[in-house]
Amino acid sequence: MPQKTVYFIEGDGIGPEVWAAGRPVLDAALEKAYGKANSLDWQELLAGEKAFRETGEYLPQATLDVLSGADLAMKGPLQTPVGKGFRSLNVTLRQTFDLYACIRPIKYFNGIESPVKRPDLVDMVVFRENTEDVYAGIEYKSGTPEAKRLADFLRSELGANLDAESGIGIKPMTEKGSKRLIKRAIDFALDSGRSSVTLVHKGNIMKHTEGAFRAWGYELAEQEYADKLVREGEGNGPVVIKDRIADAMFQECLMRPEQYSVIATTNLNGDYISDALAAQVGGLGLAPGVNMGDRLAFFEPTHGTAPTIAGKDMANPGSLVLSGAMMLEHLGWNEAADLIHASVEKTIAAKKVTVDLAAQIPGAQQVGCKEFGEILMANL
Repeated sequence: MPQKTVYFIEGDGIGPEVWAAGRPVLDAALEKAYGKANSLDWQELLAGEKAFRETGEYLPQATLDVLSGADLAMKGPLQTPVGKGFRSLNVTLRQTFDLYACIRPIKYFNGIESPVKRPDLVDMVVFRENTEDVYAGIEYKSGTPEAKRLADFLRSELGANLDAESGIGIKPMTEKGSKRLIKRAIDFALDSGRSSVTLVHKGNIMKHTEGAFRAWGYELAEQEYADKLVREGEGNGPVVIKDRIADAMFQECLMRPEQYSVIATTNLNGDYISDALAAQVGGLGLAPGVNMGDRLAFFEPTHGTAPTIAGKDMANPGSLVLSGAMMLEHLGWNEAADLIHASVEKTIAAKKVTVDLAAQIPGAQQVGCKEFGEILMANL
């Protein structure tokens, strides 16, 4: 009997609620699709506030040790402790395990009242570089000795026009880091029959970081995919590779979303654009994601801990459920994933949804997090 071990972290804030509501939906979909033939063995790991309460550490070494040998994991949202400890638990996990690709599919579900006219035209998968750019965390506070020393060096040695009291952040981007992310995006487009890959960057201003990302992307395409990719405007091919300036891409996503299929982009741009696209199709409550390296795939909802509604049975478990569907697709268990997607469509059409979706669907009946999970399970 095929059984896969999934290591899971409940998460903070609304994490335990969405986990309790969402995990049974995944198990039920597997049973409906395969009976007892395929199943998941859930093994809990500690991180975040729960870990601190039980061990005195926000990210115990025992958790890191287990994940170092794992290939599959899921987690809820984690709250980074303010003013102490890790700069970010999420970033620490991504950097520790080199989870360099943040992958977010964004697609419209029928029944959502979107703020845009044609949300049904949105069907994009964003590949966001996850370890470089601003997420490298190289930053110095204004007025500190480190910031002053670096400012003095930049001014005296490199001729930079820089105020000595500046706060300074450094934006490192490498050929290796850029190319492996873009390669994953291209391979996905080819394997899934997607029509295009768009490199999104701000290379007109940041020529040696974001501009280099664009150049490395085209170089990779020419060196490894010359017979499979064609540049925009240079002929016809199964997959077109093109690029857009980041600010212009936001306009494109609103006005011509049907022209974009797979997006490969830098860290900060990817953060912005994936959230903006999610807003076009219903918000982060229905936005799944995965942080993936060459070995470990860490699936997670894209929303935060939402502390203002934690414990109030108001959270939407949809993002976690859809992230689980992504995990099932990753395993090749597509029949169960299809059941989940159909259930989400059916549930939204019936207009019994959590508060975030009810606000966007005229005539909807608001239900709690737990009940929404039960409705999803009943609609499988």
